Amino acid sequence: MSPHETPASATAAASAGAADAAPSAGARGRLAGIDVVRGAVMVLMAIDHVRVFSGLPAGGPTPGIFFTRWITHFCAPWFIFFAGTSAFLRSEKLGDKGAMSRYLATRGLMLVLLELTVLRVAWTFNFDYAHYMLAGVIWAIGWCMVLMAALIWLPTRVVGILGVVIVCCHNIVDPFLPRLYPAIGQISFSWLWQILYFGGGIQLGSNGPTLAVLYVIVPWIGVMASGYWFGSVMRMPADRRDRICYILGFVAIACFLVLRGWNLYGNPTHWGGPNSKLPSLLAFLNTTKYPASLQFLLMTLGPAFVLVPLLERLRGVVARTLTVFGQVPFFYYVLHIPLIHVAAIVVSLVRTGHVDPWLFANHPMFNPPAPPGYTWGLRLLYAVWLIVMVILYFACSWYAGLRKRRTHPAR
Repeated sequence: MSPHETPASATAAASAGAADAAPSAGARGRLAGIDVVRGAVMVLMAIDHVRVFSGLPAGGPTPGIFFTRWITHFCAPWFIFFAGTSAFLRSEKLGDKGAMSRYLATRGLMLVLLELTVLRVAWTFNFDYAHYMLAGVIWAIGWCMVLMAALIWLPTRVVGILGVVIVCCHNIVDPFLPRLYPAIGQISFSWLWQILYFGGGIQLGSNGPTLAVLYVIVPWIGVMASGYWFGSVMRMPADRRDRICYILGFVAIACFLVLRGWNLYGNPTHWGGPNSKLPSLLAFLNTTKYPASLQFLLMTLGPAFVLVPLLERLRGVVARTLTVFGQVPFFYYVLHIPLIHVAAIVVSLVRTGHVDPWLFANHPMFNPPAPPGYTWGLRLLYAVWLIVMVILYFACSWYAGLRKRRTHPAR
């Protein structure tokens, strides 16, 4: 996104609720591992959101800028996948499908409203609702949770298989995209098709604002449903769970290498060839995120499966730091965007003596490129990111402690 990702990228809702879901010591360990993974995702996510306000383009032209953006691609898939996992764990704790369904529907609608109000203002620091509204990652998570409120009534395996089918098969339409995109505006209920799959700008009424649909429902509902099924894996004995994670991870990575290497299936654009504007390695990794292609999801979720057992074993200051972020994903997400935005204003003041009006334009879409002389270098970008992470750590640590005291008051 730059609202890109996730909690890119805030299942916040489902995830935060699941953090206290386990009744046994073993379950608590597995959930702690999810907190570490989720925390790692959020640390990476902040890099790209700092990049948005730095004025650097997404994906180039230099390898440094490319990989600054590329590493954050892992955020939304991991976050949405583990949102499904957290939903499964919470459902298991509640033992009441009706209560869980109501929870998902209510919390999902709350996230959609949050995206269109609080987060919209945080990204722009303006109230220009007459021209621009954003449907980012939180929007997609919210609607996916609403859909999951219905799906959880099905057997867990059926939910997971349906999710895998959506993820694997949605690129079947790729050969027809050159004809579908120009025709989308002529299709009945074209706005619904854009929300479900195509994305882009939707004019709300004849004189209403444009809703910028960055994250669509398909394939993200498939990712969340697959993560829901994965929750049953997290309840398995450690050895079996780790073995399944490694198998899933290496199979996904191998499938990505084969499908991408031979341009077989799973991405609307191919890599290589005389018209490629990127070096071969960068072109190979430059898969489609909007909407997320199968190759994009294999490239990002494959390593996630491999890392789950490894991150669960992580100890020391790194693990404790990531856990702090992972325990309060909703708080982190809502806070980090305006904090980064304020940091960009401070940088503008220090560098130029004034606040550039570009910082109050409609980020991250439908916005002109940064004005001449504004764009940061990578060193400044990462310096600002590090300062922001330090502030977020203390804020999240305080909030996690406050929540713990409220949940378990001293006697």
